[in-house]
Amino acid sequence: MPFLGQDWRSPGWRWVKTEDGWKRCEPFSPALEDGSNQLNDISHTVILTGGDEDEEIYSTEDCEFAAKKRKKDHFRNNTDSQCFYREKWIYVHKESTRERHGYCTLGEAFNRLDFSSAIQDIRRFNYVVKLLQLIAKSQLTSLSGAAQKNYFNILDKIVRKVMEDQYNPRLIKDLLQDLSSTLCILIRGVGKSVLVGNINIWICRLETILLWQQQLKNLQMNKQVNNGLTLSDLPLHMLNNILYRFSDGWDIITLGQVTPTLYMLSEDRQLWKKLCQYHFAEKQFCRHLIPSEKGHIDWKLMYFALQKYYPIKEQYGDTLHFCRHCSILFWKDTGHPCTASDPNTCLMPVSPQHFIDLFKF
Repeated sequence: MPFLGQDWRSPGWRWVKTEDGWKRCEPFSPALEDGSNQLNDISHTVILTGGDEDEEIYSTEDCEFAAKKRKKDHFRNNTDSQCFYREKWIYVHKESTRERHGYCTLGEAFNRLDFSSAIQDIRRFNYVVKLLQLIAKSQLTSLSGAAQKNYFNILDKIVRKVMEDQYNPRLIKDLLQDLSSTLCILIRGVGKSVLVGNINIWICRLETILLWQQQLKNLQMNKQVNNGLTLSDLPLHMLNNILYRFSDGWDIITLGQVTPTLYMLSEDRQLWKKLCQYHFAEKQFCRHLIPSEKGHIDWKLMYFALQKYYPIKEQYGDTLHFCRHCSILFWKDTGHPCTASDPNTCLMPVSPQHFIDLFKF
């Protein structure tokens, strides 16, 4: 006799965190259920007239198939690509067990962790962009078809946000440059044997990327009119303190272009020396000493020279976290159903590169 109940190996119910604790949630929204009920009320016999005399009467089975298809299309059109998953965490397992069949993939994690909402948070924006850039360089073909579609949907939202808010366009330009280079190689070299989907779809996506690059190239920064206190009104020691807070050399150069005073402060040798010492070990920059005309070490040129050979330290306002006790990947503020006595001792921040390494087998 076949087993008709719920498979005991299934992940179980979905839970959502509320102020009163964790509560079980239904997989579909009430609005979607109402739409499904309306689709189920379709008559079992449909008569379609193709001409004056041609009539075709569909059977009950055909109508049930059409109703299911309309129900599926209704769900796709009225559900966001990531809102189907209520929980914002994913269990990371690399092998099959008796409780779980299969393993977790990079595409599955990318769909489940709600990156569409993460890009709206300024603390996570740079983190998501860096992750998309790493995927574009080496892991794009490892994503499933749904994950690739979700990838470009998130990328579209990022470009729109940059065009509207004018926030960090340089970072997005680097991402689009790496992505366009990867797509050109894949389309010309391997084509349909690697890329999921029709080759024409990828050519269209490449054209869209080139259009985004042109739009960002023509982006004009809006000048904000403010009659109050401005950056130029701050004392020199405060401006110098602000520059010492930057961890990216390009940000220092960009800020130095605002006023002559900031330019003078941005060319300080001690500032660039501290930046080199922060990102690189002493053995690394001792191999690439670049003296200036006066015989001193040109720390500014050294920073950009070392950047070509060694990776720099990355700083993010907020990152994904991994629970070593539960093997769950999640955003820290959304939480996860942890069973540890002290969950904070089990948390480990996950960098973009570490995120990709978790799903390499």
